[in-house]
Amino acid sequence: MHTIITIGRQYGSGGREVGQKLAAYYGINFYDKELLNKVAKDSGFCQEIVQQQDERPTNSFLYNLVMDTYSFGFSGSGFADMPISQKVFLAQYDTIKKIAKEEGACVIIGRCADCALQDFSNVINLFFHAGEEFRIARAANYPDVPAEDKANPDKLRDFILRKDKQRQSYYNYYSMKKWGRADTYDLSIDTSLFGIDGTVNLLTQVIEDFENR
Repeated sequence: MHTIITIGRQYGSGGREVGQKLAAYYGINFYDKELLNKVAKDSGFCQEIVQQQDERPTNSFLYNLVMDTYSFGFSGSGFADMPISQKVFLAQYDTIKKIAKEEGACVIIGRCADCALQDFSNVINLFFHAGEEFRIARAANYPDVPAEDKANPDKLRDFILRKDKQRQSYYNYYSMKKWGRADTYDLSIDTSLFGIDGTVNLLTQVIEDFENR
């Protein structure tokens, strides 16, 4: 196995679970919240700050300015003046590339990993979406959903939409691509059509073909 799998996902679509099962199947590392611990360790930022800024959109600087600053590294003259959200993003970007170089195969959830690894040839970029009923049923069991929202389908639906908008804003801002649009990814899958295990089974075939291409 030498493929890096990046996963974008609608909230409640099961993208994280699919990623976990793929990682277990191939015996490779899985990075979601785990990535944040590594970012904190590599960058020197405290873990609380990295967690607070995780996949949060920002309108402070234009993308091109961020990338120009990034090209000079953390010691660049503009880095010190950047907002903390930008600094955390760049540290995250650096860590993702470091993981890819060191491990060669892993699963990374969100965090514009597809953008960070766009120059790597062994990457397959996936996006998972699903029907509303499927997502609501799954989200009702998620620990980060407030208890009062879980009992109210309308509130739960609003919570899901807010999470998606947050992810969309973050991704669109930093990647200059469109979150959730089919042509942004190598493959987009409706998990409510195949189910979680069905999606995993489908992807093992796809990844096998990808590795043998």
